[in-house]
Amino acid sequence: MAMIADSGLERLTMAALGREVGMSSGHLAYHFGSKDELLLRTLEWSEGQLGEERRQLFAREERARERLDAYVGLYVPDGHRDPHWTLWLEVWNRSQSAAADTSARARQSAIEHAWHRDLVALLADGIARGEFRAVDPDRFAARLRALLDGFSIHVAIGLRGADREQVLVHVREFLADGLVS
Repeated sequence: MAMIADSGLERLTMAALGREVGMSSGHLAYHFGSKDELLLRTLEWSEGQLGEERRQLFAREERARERLDAYVGLYVPDGHRDPHWTLWLEVWNRSQSAAADTSARARQSAIEHAWHRDLVALLADGIARGEFRAVDPDRFAARLRALLDGFSIHVAIGLRGADREQVLVHVREFLADGLVS
């Protein structure tokens, strides 16, 4: 994952990756078939780890707002060239030319849906507990994720004036305006 984040998928060679992980490039090519498949499987592995972190976060005995802040903290990249977000950017970029690959699209959608489903459940819990204003959790989650995606892309690509802390402040304000009664 770090190699993809450092140099991007275009400059990554199977030979260099093979040296890094102690496998032959032929073995990697046989196992994954293509760089696109390697990228998607790496993203699925990374998302599996984040999914476990989300499950642990939701199991905490904390107020919904504290869990929501933790969700946002997991979502927003740590900084420029964040490995996880670099993977996402590569997948999104490559998915434009792979529109016919319905299997890859379905796998990507499943990852996206897991984030959305978890956010909807968290919002619904906060509403049921009276901690959040009564909003449509699905619609609010869609808007919040769009906001998070936009800001996160800015952080991940290193746009001047867009760092993690600034983004977290903007998102906290959005949540306060939209959810607090």
